[in-house]
Amino acid sequence: MDFLYSSTTIWLSILIILGFIYVKRKYSYWQRHGIQFVKPNFPAGNLCALRQTEHLSQLLAKFYSERKNGAPMLGLYFFLSPVLLINDLNLIRNIFIKDFHYFWSRGSFYNEKHDPLSANLFNLDYEKWRPLRSKLTPTFSSAKMKIMFNNTIAVANEFVDCLNRDIELNGEADVHEWFCRFTTDVIGACTLGIDCNSLRDPHSKFREIGKKTFEEPKLSSFQRTLVTSNTNLARFMRVRAHHKDVTDFFLKIVKETIEYRENNNVKRNDLMSLLIDLKNAQTDADRLTILEIAAQAFVFFLAGFEASSTTLTYCLYELALEENKHIQDKARAEINKILEKYDGNLTYEAINEMTYIDQCIYESIRKHPLAASIARMATNDYKVPNSNYTIPKGMLVFIPTYAIYRDPEIYENPDVFEPDRFAPDQVKKRPSQSFLPFGDGPRKCIGLRFGMLQARIGVVKLLQNFELSTCSRTQIPIKYSPKKLFLEPENGTWLKITKIEN
Repeated sequence: MDFLYSSTTIWLSILIILGFIYVKRKYSYWQRHGIQFVKPNFPAGNLCALRQTEHLSQLLAKFYSERKNGAPMLGLYFFLSPVLLINDLNLIRNIFIKDFHYFWSRGSFYNEKHDPLSANLFNLDYEKWRPLRSKLTPTFSSAKMKIMFNNTIAVANEFVDCLNRDIELNGEADVHEWFCRFTTDVIGACTLGIDCNSLRDPHSKFREIGKKTFEEPKLSSFQRTLVTSNTNLARFMRVRAHHKDVTDFFLKIVKETIEYRENNNVKRNDLMSLLIDLKNAQTDADRLTILEIAAQAFVFFLAGFEASSTTLTYCLYELALEENKHIQDKARAEINKILEKYDGNLTYEAINEMTYIDQCIYESIRKHPLAASIARMATNDYKVPNSNYTIPKGMLVFIPTYAIYRDPEIYENPDVFEPDRFAPDQVKKRPSQSFLPFGDGPRKCIGLRFGMLQARIGVVKLLQNFELSTCSRTQIPIKYSPKKLFLEPENGTWLKITKIEN
């Protein structure tokens, strides 16, 4: 018995020593390669500060500001995996554009077999992404944008009516929730051809699905980081990124929509019509399955309502602050001036002339970026220019957009909301990689034109009809939720809204 106890103790000691050596070896990676790094802590690496009190983007910004010192890249650890934080704008340009063929993967997790909605355009690997992107690009042509404009205006008018009735009773509103309902209905109308009814019914099924996906994510921020650091292991373990009831509901809606349109010969100029055409394509290479259609419709639905609603929220929040009232007045003056030119009609041409509105939207994105960091994975070994280091195949690199937008060397007084930063003459003074609201290069957001159109209409309609100001429930400064995937406001965004009497 003493021999067995002694033998077990010896083997256990050996395993502990070997484990210690293994971890120490993993955590010496950046030191061995001569790259500036942040000291990690076992087992989370550099994620120890991520304790549901700080968003990942803010953590990366802290590393960026503390360790930048001219270094083009900074070594970090996500658990035991080394990852790179890219600080240099020229290197960012190479990753996105010049050397894109080395970094075409987002490193995103998807699992076609057990989580079909995850196999969408955003997540897919290059071999599947490239042909699918080419097929979906016509959805956002100029002709289709004008049709979507008309659909969006119809929803925006209903938005104004519903909001007006609400403020007659309350005088204050959570603009984030209202914008989520507005963009949900817009995306439903423009992509699926469905009335989601979120403006009239805040508990509509589509709104509940969107809310559950973003407010009750199946994976915690800690689990998402773990999944990203080892996608193959996650697939082997049959990890699902989406709730089963969300998947079942969306698959049901897509199947019913396709059946109705095909049985009744319904043709519309929207995303679903294009997807149905691909379903019935003559060649296998062009044909999409029902599951593939559902995945694409789902990602457009989520991206369209969440990105635009959050962008609108931050823009109107900034315009409502007392120190920015002159900016709100200037934006409203531009709206009224251009509408007068078009006899009071908000046309597609009129809204595209409202350049100061665009500047306000871009400045709100700079100060509160939804995609606060952008990830890419090396798909081949990549020799970093002007360096002795080669990024190995399979390593994740992060572009800390939130940190770049708050860098005073790039944006003077970064905490100040100043739309004139995005006047054409000012934009020309900065490298293009200093502002990446939709990414860059071949994997740039496919829906960027529609996203901006939807945001413009939302801002214009509210400023045209309402005066915005802060109230006792307004959070100043605004706080970000550390639990969300994107940089979203915590506990809503309440503003005082007063109808403008014409």
